Amino acid sequence: MRRIAAIILAALFLCTLPAAAVILEVTVRGTVAGTDKAGNTLTIAGPAQYGCSYPASGQPVCSYTPMANATITGTVPADSAFSVFSPGDTIVATSTGGPGGSWIALGKLTGAGDDSTVTDIVGDPAAVPTPLAGGYSLQLLTEPDCTTCSGTICTAASSSARVMDGTAILMAQDLAPGHAMTYNGRNDGSSVSVTFMKGQASSSTCAGRAPGMTGPQAISVYIVRVVPPIGSLTSATGTVAAAPSATPAEVTMPAEARPTTAKSGLLPFAAIGALALVGAAGIRRR
Repeated sequence: MRRIAAIILAALFLCTLPAAAVILEVTVRGTVAGTDKAGNTLTIAGPAQYGCSYPASGQPVCSYTPMANATITGTVPADSAFSVFSPGDTIVATSTGGPGGSWIALGKLTGAGDDSTVTDIVGDPAAVPTPLAGGYSLQLLTEPDCTTCSGTICTAASSSARVMDGTAILMAQDLAPGHAMTYNGRNDGSSVSVTFMKGQASSSTCAGRAPGMTGPQAISVYIVRVVPPIGSLTSATGTVAAAPSATPAEVTMPAEARPTTAKSGLLPFAAIGALALVGAAGIRRR
């Protein structure tokens, strides 16, 4: 009996393990095959998966490798995707848990190969490995609403947004959900608009949260629109293309609200392992 009691205590300890590590993100590049507004999905043809190798010395080497899938389909992070992406567009897209299923970021590409840049993002810019057009970059940090936390994730009360050029801060603003900012301070016809739709934030800064707790990453939804400098925009074939209109695309809220709670991915396995231990002890006792 004492042995069984000890095993049960160990099982209970396993069930109190912290949340799982971050959820796997899969990034692919391909061509938009089609969109289905009724089904809230976007399909990519000829996908190639992004991956990096890490040599013993030097910088990581990252590239895209063709996948066996002819197409990959996933739900879009916001309805705005249907006004931004059209069949034939070259796209980079990231999903969680595996290829497709649910896109957390969609980026419209311009240029060819290593010279590709992004002009539009629907979803989380942190999940897009390709740089923005025009030499721009973004620094985005969500602030948690500490009354809405579950595990490592809270609903984001706001987002601090910075438009950068190298290390120079061109514009900085705090955005509430549904609010936007636009920078057009250069004299080259370029601009950057950022709309914070909704999001999640880490609970690590909230009072009473255990330090070092691991769990799913916070994911947010932004609408980013970059108008490159005049004459700099090239198509996927390398030819100069007409610059898009400086008028930001209409922004609409996503059809579905992203959940603001996250459950541990390891917890079910810990519980299963604990039950297996108990069961094994019962078998041996018989």
